[in-house]
Amino acid sequence: MDENQSIDKRIKDCYAFLVFVVIIFFVFIFGKACVISIFYGKYFGNIGNKQFISTDLKIFPKRGNIYSSEHELMATSKSEYRLFVDFLAEGIKVDTLKKYVGTISVELNKMFPEKSADQYRIHIMKGWNIRYKKNRRYRLLDQDVSYLQMEKIKRMPFFNKGSNKSGLYCKLFLKRVNPYGTLALRTIGDVYGELGKGGKNGLEKYYDNFLCGRYGSIMRKKIHGRCVDMYNSIPISGRDIVTTINVKMQDIVEKNLLDNLKKFKAEFGSVVLMEVATGEVKAIANLKYIGKNTWKEVQNYAVSDLGEPGSTFKVVSMMVAIEDGLVRAEDSVDTDDGKVMICGKLLTDHNANRGGYGKITASQSIRYSSNIGVAKLIQKAYGNNPGKYVDGIYRIGFCKDMKLEIPGAGIPRIRHPKIKKSKEYWSNSTLPWMSFGYETQIPPIYILSFFNAIANNGKLIKPIFVKKIVCKKKILYKKTQVINNKICSTSTLVIIRKMLNDVVNKLDGTGASAHSDNVSISGKTGTIRISKGAEGYNSYGISHQVSFCGYFPSERPQYSCIVVMWKPHCGIPSGGNMCGPVFKNIAEEMYAKKFVSNIESISLDTIHPFLPFFKNGRKGCIVQILKRLQIPNVNINNKGYDKLSICTIKNNSMVVFLKNQNGIFTKIPDVRGMGAKDAVFTLESVGFKVNLFGRGTVSTQSILPGISNKKNKIISLYLK
Repeated sequence: MDENQSIDKRIKDCYAFLVFVVIIFFVFIFGKACVISIFYGKYFGNIGNKQFISTDLKIFPKRGNIYSSEHELMATSKSEYRLFVDFLAEGIKVDTLKKYVGTISVELNKMFPEKSADQYRIHIMKGWNIRYKKNRRYRLLDQDVSYLQMEKIKRMPFFNKGSNKSGLYCKLFLKRVNPYGTLALRTIGDVYGELGKGGKNGLEKYYDNFLCGRYGSIMRKKIHGRCVDMYNSIPISGRDIVTTINVKMQDIVEKNLLDNLKKFKAEFGSVVLMEVATGEVKAIANLKYIGKNTWKEVQNYAVSDLGEPGSTFKVVSMMVAIEDGLVRAEDSVDTDDGKVMICGKLLTDHNANRGGYGKITASQSIRYSSNIGVAKLIQKAYGNNPGKYVDGIYRIGFCKDMKLEIPGAGIPRIRHPKIKKSKEYWSNSTLPWMSFGYETQIPPIYILSFFNAIANNGKLIKPIFVKKIVCKKKILYKKTQVINNKICSTSTLVIIRKMLNDVVNKLDGTGASAHSDNVSISGKTGTIRISKGAEGYNSYGISHQVSFCGYFPSERPQYSCIVVMWKPHCGIPSGGNMCGPVFKNIAEEMYAKKFVSNIESISLDTIHPFLPFFKNGRKGCIVQILKRLQIPNVNINNKGYDKLSICTIKNNSMVVFLKNQNGIFTKIPDVRGMGAKDAVFTLESVGFKVNLFGRGTVSTQSILPGISNKKNKIISLYLK
């Protein structure tokens, strides 16, 4: 064997040896792994698991915000911490606690001076003394604290030793903050304080799935004695929702409701303001007396209360009867002296003590809110077939569940003589009493929806509280939902709207207190005795519910509104006198703050032209206003007008300027309604000497306007 072959053999031998060693090594490793896995796997597995303190811990997402229609923040989340001391912690020592308790008490007193340092010391030591009761959740403070306050407490002597040696630990709570306080509080709703429980009531509960977001999770591992969080999934913040509530309108509504609740000492009341075309609830207030001259949002009565609606329901009855062709607006009905027997029961009108209304028309029975008038008309029309009357009510859409966005919303309960569930409760007197608002149970917001449909050309729409739901990528808009495209024919609608207009704008209408010179209002009053169950309506200490429901402006309605007050303790119960002024004030403030469209956006009514009242002043200014409003006027003589205060009178559908000669009026000017300065200037300009009595604006003048003017006379003005 030559030398080269010898070298190759040695190389091959070395290579084989190395391969053999490597194989033996891997066999050894594999064998060892098998031995550990089979015989020691459980042991080492337990050791490994000890490095994980916990797995799949929840990370709570940020809850979405709630905004007004103008994107003003109405509800947002705030984290607060509740501090506890576990006096059974392993490392806590009584000597150390006693050594530092005085210092802790002083520091706590500096942060929260509601208690003295000595009180804090006693409180802490009390927790230690009752530890034998296994007290592991002893409250350190009565109130919850912010994150910064919590961190400061953790750095105090003794507490800075850590949770094991001091027993101090905290629990995170979610607090919902309402920047506008109690405004629409029961509608916005609230959340549970403890994390993860979500919405408690109102929109917070209804939209909880959107607001709460999606939980994240972490796995906590101990590495070199330190805890490290390892994310499994990242939390996703909740979506924001934009409500239909307008903060300024809400403030108007709540203020006016509260003022009248105080005035009449009512136990609770509600107001809902809704936009006619969209069904958006722009304001909703529910206030209950809680004592000490204080009213507070406790329950959403406007949505949840199932009570008898009273005389506002007469409009429903009249609409059904007119639509069925069984009653006409001009039909006559005899209400006698305000007291009649119907179906064996005595029925009275509110003016029975004044002799009743006698013979009136169907239209007047709505204007006067005559129980007898409506009951007789309905009894005559449907006495032989009451089911047809209730079918007419159902046809409007009253018994449909609108599935409102407020949890706990009530659903109307209206009996039917042919439906098994309610047939047994139907009696001979049910039909006439139902016609004027008894023996039915309807939440106020459903009554408002009906009146809103009258204002909305017969379209019944669902009231909505949320406009849109906002997330990072897209916006979900809430669309108006139509319940009934046409609650009645157009001809019936015209008749009903005329009736509602007369209720407010006729001097003898029950809603005359709601009349406004600034914005036209139509509506219906309601006054009802509240049943006391088995005691009925005639027991001692009768309670009342009063209401007013309508819309404005009458010609082109933009808003509908209902005002309800329960159990007023002052004054004579009257929906017109108690709730009508609230409605009027809301409408006028809405008009003043330009929530109601400018008159320029309303087409000129050529059939019933409205002539505004003009206070006397310079002709040039008045002519300019008349021109802008397209109101006809007559200029009798142009000379001398622009420099002198002039007088106007209304003549049919035209404004007429009183004629003058050489700057002197030939007729006595009408200065009523003017301020003292303008009135004196006007009269002295035409040669009068003026005596003033009182303060304010001119209410009466000693020489009546319009008679011939003779110079150098004395005229007396009386101001109020």
